[in-house]
Formats: sequence, structure tokens, C-alpha cells
Amino acid sequence: MTIEEDTVTSQQPAGNAYVRYWKRFPRDIGYLALLGLLLVTAYALLQAIFWAGVSSIAAIIGLFLILGSLFGAKWLGENALDRLAWAEPRPVRRIEWPAGVGNNSFTRAFSALGNPRYWLYLLHAIVLLPALGLITIIVTFTWIITTLSLLVSPIIVAIVGINPDNRIPLGRASEYFSIDPTSVAILAFVAGLSLAALIPFITRASVFLHFQLDRLVLGAGRVNALERQVDDLAASRGAAISAEGHALRRLERDIHDGPQQRLVRLQMDLAAAERNLDSDPARTRVLITEAMSQSKEALEELRSLSRGFAPPILLDRGLVAALDSSAVRSAIPTRIVSSLPDDTVLPLEVERNAYFVASEAMTNAVKHSGATEIVAEISVRSGDTGQDWLDVVVTDNGTGGARTVDGHGIAGLEQRLQGFGGTLDVDSPDGGPTAVSASFPLKATATVLTAKS
Repeated sequence: MTIEEDTVTSQQPAGNAYVRYWKRFPRDIGYLALLGLLLVTAYALLQAIFWAGVSSIAAIIGLFLILGSLFGAKWLGENALDRLAWAEPRPVRRIEWPAGVGNNSFTRAFSALGNPRYWLYLLHAIVLLPALGLITIIVTFTWIITTLSLLVSPIIVAIVGINPDNRIPLGRASEYFSIDPTSVAILAFVAGLSLAALIPFITRASVFLHFQLDRLVLGAGRVNALERQVDDLAASRGAAISAEGHALRRLERDIHDGPQQRLVRLQMDLAAAERNLDSDPARTRVLITEAMSQSKEALEELRSLSRGFAPPILLDRGLVAALDSSAVRSAIPTRIVSSLPDDTVLPLEVERNAYFVASEAMTNAVKHSGATEIVAEISVRSGDTGQDWLDVVVTDNGTGGARTVDGHGIAGLEQRLQGFGGTLDVDSPDGGPTAVSASFPLKATATVLTAKS
């Protein structure tokens, strides 16, 4: 059951809720029964290990026992969340455990001693969960046993064979007061039915208490989520800076190797033509012709470089038209398949980055894949959390084997996507085909598809 489903069901009439509680009763009672079994085995063993470590802390073995109890508490905490997810429809957001501090596995393991999360999980395992577990288990199963005892009381009366005419005296006042055994059995049966009707509420309430405890102690709280968000933003910022630096270095190299060399040649040809203008007009015409050729080639190279950033057609007609223009110029037959409506307008930064990634993927396919066909697919989807994404998938039928190498094409694309908050997946088995899938997040404020007015 998803969060949305649980929200909807929570708004349904109480009668339906009662039926749902009975439907969840087998899982609830199974959760509590398994918890009771674990309390007398795994949790009892963990407590023994921890207190043995505390009592022998003066010896080195005590430190290892405490460290082992911390890792055991972490395992039991994650196991508790797994069992809770089976019984409770509402999810508990998990924390993301750090890899540890240190250059080797030994120091990383001992860094757990300074991690407050491990100690919080240990507190949950040896104090909080056993206390709450004993209370809920005792109350629940006492309620169930009492209910069953009351329900079978008429059967006991029938088996014993008490004569209804024989009344049970009440102490010294037996001359005036006595009880009919059959009436007592009937009243007990009615009371048992009443208690039985409340059983699903008892088990649901018990599981709910464990849900609240595990959510508060074991779940990822707001502080943890903010810490993770800060880490992600820092990583994205670093990736964006690295990608930008890589793009600038590549631009510098391309300008140096291309247009700059041609412009230097152009300057030399014009200087030579000026020197020969009066003495050798024929030579001057040849030099001017070569200079014009150099200027045209330099202009084409500059235009080609500008298309790697934001070509005019991207600004004027959008992503699909810009990729269609790139496909026409491709040395390998390339098809652009778009599922976007014709009037779709995407945020400019999304279009610019999507164009760059798709163009780079198509260029890499032309240079390295040996393919005979390239297909670029563009679509928009909604994620499970409500986040909308623009997906660009470039597939070629080449030889495959594409790998990520630092400072080169795919690595640069990964850094660009990470800095933008997106994801990049490269599926390129040996023998092909190769599929480069890029996903770009679309801000909720700038709705996924905005029609042109």
C-alpha cells in the first residue's frame, strides 16, 4: 500500500476501517509473536554481549564486545524496520549510513564508536524496544487468552455437566444470594464476544506504538534528511564546477587547435598578399583566395563550437528541432523520436543541458561506436515521489564497450548531470548496442509541460 492509498483509506468510514483492521490482524499478531520470539533470543543475546563488554571494558576484549553490540544493534534495527514494513502500511524513511572514517576497514569499523546513530540503535535494542515490546505483547496476548477463556466457558459448563438447578452459594449469604452456573457461562460468553470484537484494535494499537517508536528512533529524521541534502548539494556543486572546468578546457583546446590556427594562417596570408601586392599581382590573388578559404573554414569551426553550447535554433524552436538539426549533420543516419507534444516548452537550462548531453552522446557514437544507426528518444515522465523528469536516451547499434574514463566524454556527461541534479546511465555491453540514458529533473514550479500561448 502506498502513502496515497493509505491517505485515501484513512478517510473512509469507520466500518471499513474495522474490516481493514481484521484483514491486517494476521500480520499484526504475527509481528507481535515474532517480536516476542526475538526478545528472548536475539535481543537477549545482544544485551548479554553489551553488558559483558561493559563489565570487561578494562580489557581489550570489552571494547570489541561493545563494538560488536553496536553492529548487532544496527542489524536488529534494520531488521525491525523490515518487519515493521511487513505489518505497517506506512513507510519509515531509512537513514543512509556513512561508510565510516579511516583508510582501512579496521579504522572504519571502530569509527562506529563515535557515531551517535549506532548508540541510538543500541538504546533502541536493549532498552526501548524490549520495554515497549513486553508491554504490548503482555497486554495483547493476555487480552486474547482472556477472550478465549470466556468464549469456551459454556463448553466447560456442558462438559462438567453442572445441573442448572444447582446454584452456587455466595458465602454466608447463601440463603439469600446464589448464582446459576448456566447464567454465568452465558454472561461470560457475551463478555468474550465483546472482548473479541476489540482484538483488532488492540493488535493495531500495539503495532502503531512500535511504528511510532521505530519512526522516531530508527528512522531518518529531519536533521538527517537535511544533512543528506547538504551533502548532495555539496557533491552537485563540486560536480558542476568540475564539469564547467572540463568544458572550458575543452573549449580552449578546440579554439586553439581549430579557429585560432586558421586565423593565424589567415593573418600570414594577408601579410604576404600585402607585400606582393605591387610586385606580384598573380601571387597576391592566390594568397587572397587562400585567405578567403581560411576565413570560411574558421567561421564554420566557430559555428560548430557555438552549437555545442546553445545554438540559435535551440533558443528559437526548442530541443527537438535543435536535435533534428544535429541529426541532419551527423555522419551516421540519426533519428530523433519525441513523445513530447508539439507545443511543449521546457525550462531553458533543461533544454540547453539536454541538448549538450544528447549531442555529445551522438558525437561519441559517431567517433567510437562503429554504428550504422543512432536513435535519440525524448520523453517526460512523473516519478514515484511526484518529481517530473525529462528523459533523453541515445542508442546506437555499434560494437559497445563504452566505459567511463576520467576527463573524457562519458565522465564529463556524468559530472554535468550530477551538477544539474540528474542521473546518467550507460548500458554498453561488449558487442553492443549502447544506450546512454540521461534524466533531468523538472522543477515543480515550472510545470512539466507548459503550452505556448
